[in-house]
Parts: sequence; C-alpha cells; structure tokens
Amino acid sequence: MDALILARIQFAANITFHILFPTISIALGWLLVFFRVRWLRTRRGPDPAVAQGWLDAYRFWTKVFALTFALGVVSGITMSFQFGTNWPGFMQKVGNIAGPLLGYEVLTAFFLEAGFLGVMLFGHGRVSERVHLTATLLVAFGTALSAFWILALNSWMQTPAGYEIVDGVYHVTSWVDVIFNPSFPYRLVHMLLASALTGAFLLTGLSAWQVMRGAAQRSAPRVLRVGLTLAAIVIPLQILAGDAHGLNTLEHQPAKIAAMEGVWNTERGAPLLLFAIPDAAQRTNHYEVKVPRLASLILTHDPNGEIKGLNDFVGAHPPPLPLFFAFRIMVGVGVLMLVVSWFGWWRYRRARWDATALPRPLLWLFAGMTFSGWVATVAGWYVTEIGRQPFIVYGLVRTADVASTVPSSLIGMTLAMYIALYLALIAAYVTVLKYMAEKPEEVLAPDAMEQTLASSSGRAVGRAPLAADGAAS
Repeated sequence: MDALILARIQFAANITFHILFPTISIALGWLLVFFRVRWLRTRRGPDPAVAQGWLDAYRFWTKVFALTFALGVVSGITMSFQFGTNWPGFMQKVGNIAGPLLGYEVLTAFFLEAGFLGVMLFGHGRVSERVHLTATLLVAFGTALSAFWILALNSWMQTPAGYEIVDGVYHVTSWVDVIFNPSFPYRLVHMLLASALTGAFLLTGLSAWQVMRGAAQRSAPRVLRVGLTLAAIVIPLQILAGDAHGLNTLEHQPAKIAAMEGVWNTERGAPLLLFAIPDAAQRTNHYEVKVPRLASLILTHDPNGEIKGLNDFVGAHPPPLPLFFAFRIMVGVGVLMLVVSWFGWWRYRRARWDATALPRPLLWLFAGMTFSGWVATVAGWYVTEIGRQPFIVYGLVRTADVASTVPSSLIGMTLAMYIALYLALIAAYVTVLKYMAEKPEEVLAPDAMEQTLASSSGRAVGRAPLAADGAAS
C-alpha cells in the first residue's frame, strides 16, 4: 500500500476508536443529570429504598462516565496529532477555518467538562446538592457542546460554505455560514440521537447483566427501565432524522447517495437493493436482490424520483463497495434496535417492572445488544467519511493533494502500533465494565464509606450544642 492509503487507514483506525467513547459520554452525561434529579426528588419520600436505588445508579454510572471520558480524551489527542503528521496540507489550506473551530471546542467544551468533572466525581457530601447538580449539568452540557464544534467542522468539510479562496488558502467570509452550513443541523441531530441510543442500550445491556447476576438489585431494575424507555422513544426519532439527513445528502452529495444505493446509471424509479456486490472495476453490481422503485420512494418521496448514478461522477465518486455495506449495517442494526426496544419495553411493562420476572433469554438479548450502538455509529461514520472521498473538503480539496510525504513504511509501523494499542484498550474497557457490573458493591464501597462518615459527622455536630447546653444547666 502507498502512503496515502496507509494514512487514510490510520486516520480511520483513530476515528473508529475515538468515536466509541464520545458517543457514550454525550448521552451518559445527561442520564446522570436525570439520575441525580430522581434521587433529589425521592430522598425525602416514604420509601428510602427507592431513593437509594437512584443514588446507587448515579454513583455507579458516574464511574462509567469517568472511565469513558478518560479514554475519549486520550484517543482524541492522538487523532489531532495526525493533522500535522499525515495531513499537513489540510491545515495549510483550511487551517483558518479548522483551527479556530477545534480551538473553540477545547476552550469551551473541554474546559467545561474537565473543570467540573472533579466536582461531579468527588463533590458529593462536600458541596451543596445544588452545586453538585449544577456541576453534573455543566459536564453534560460540555459533552454536547463538544459535539457541536466537532460536527460543525466535519459538516463544513462535507458541505463547505462561508469561505473565500485567496492564493489557494481558504478564508472565512461568514462564521455563521461556516458553522451552520447546509448539512450541520442534520448531522448534529443525527449524532446526538445516535449517542442517546448508544447510551440507552449500554444502560439496558449492563443492567440486564446485573439482573441475571443478582447484582445492584436496588438500581439495576430502574436503570433497565430507563434504558428501554429511552431507546423506544429515540429510535423512531432517529429514523425521521435519518430520512431528513438522506434528503439533504441527496441534494448536496449525490455521488455519496449513488454509492450507498449501488446506482451506476442515472434513473427514475430506482430500485432498492437489499443485497448486491458493487464492482467498481466493471461498474456494475453482482447478485442483486432488489425491490422496484423503493429507493426513489425513500430518497425522493416519489416512486418515480430521479437518482443520479455513479457514472455521472467518474473520477470524483467514493468507492461503492464499503459504502453499500456500511449503510446497510447501520440501517439493519437500527431496525434491530427498534424491535428489541419496543418489544422489551412492552414485555417489561407486562411484568409490572419486575426485572426478575423477565424471561432469561430476553435478558440475554439485552446483554447482547449492550454495544450495538457502537456498531451502528461506526458504520454511520464510515458512510460519512468514506462517502466524502476522493475529497477531504467535498468538491474542493482532494485528499491526495494534502497528504504527507512521510514514507509508507513509517506510517505502516505506527498504524500497526495504533491498532494493537486500541484493541488492547477496548478489551480492557469492556473487561472493566463487566467487572464493575458484576461487583457494584466494591465499586460503590468508597462512596458508601464517605456517606457513613458524613452522616456520623453530621450527628456529632448536631449533638455538640445539646451537650454544651446540658453542662451549662
């Protein structure tokens, strides 16, 4: 492989590993706010076990958030290095746009997350409940703000706007147009909903595992209900958002749509290919299984709508094979999420929210879907990023023109090291989550000790004035 292909694979490896963690932390931050609010509302209620369950859920998932956030930060740093090592021409041409957007993400979102994460993790019992809830809320807002800036840059690379070119260098003419470019609203909503689904199935899967193991009996049934409810609500919204995003992509990136659907010649009433093997060399598909006119109906909302083919973009379209299958993996996992969340919520409700009454095969299904959000998200990102090729800024800057001249052997060596490290870190992350889910009492033991000490200290302080008054009398 030449240096260009290896550099693209290396960036793909980095973004694949990195996106796993923000896609959890974005939604999980807001779920922590929900758990915290539920505890505050029930702590003075008639049933202390209910309040303790919400508090246990908050504390347990705060630790999951901290672990996820740490890996997201580490992987994000290595990813940013590649702009200088593998893609120096990118920053030379569009650094006036990309640099400030990345800087805004660090100066606003990351500082907000890092500044209040310590209060969220270690402030319970040390600061007031209002301050602690505010810290949790600001961390959650920081994760969403981070997604805002990163997706603003990525969307601009897909649908550039608000720029002018002076001596081959891109300059901003309108920051509003740069940030709120034509595809940005659709991508932001699509990503936030994807994060919500990823977080929902992580909650559902780990909670189901805890129910089967008899662990976290106060919190797991409640978290399982939250996860299923969130997934059941969000997946229809994601389908609607995906449809709107598809219409926007058809307007601004028709070559990407053609590759996703395996359409070679422009046609009206294009069929939906359920299966095929696109052949870029022969510019045709093999083993087609299709539904007549359905692609046009879905993409244009007209069964006779026109879809441009790849032959209209010779030399300027993405490789169809990976896009074709990545898109179908994303959609297939989404349909599976819909079926599992709706059936699971209905079955759990019939069991009167008694997790122990759920069939064990259903709990195993929930556990098996724990990381399904990762699969759908990665497949979606492959569609987005590979679908932009051969451009790094769609229609303007070709990827080959901004690549580094670093020898391919060096890129290959670092690529192998990255992949080995990432596989080890993912295995460690999943192993630690499994351990935490099975041993929640050990995970929460320091928090329980702090709560006991705080209560004892409060009682001692409360008795001191009474003792003094008794001695004086």
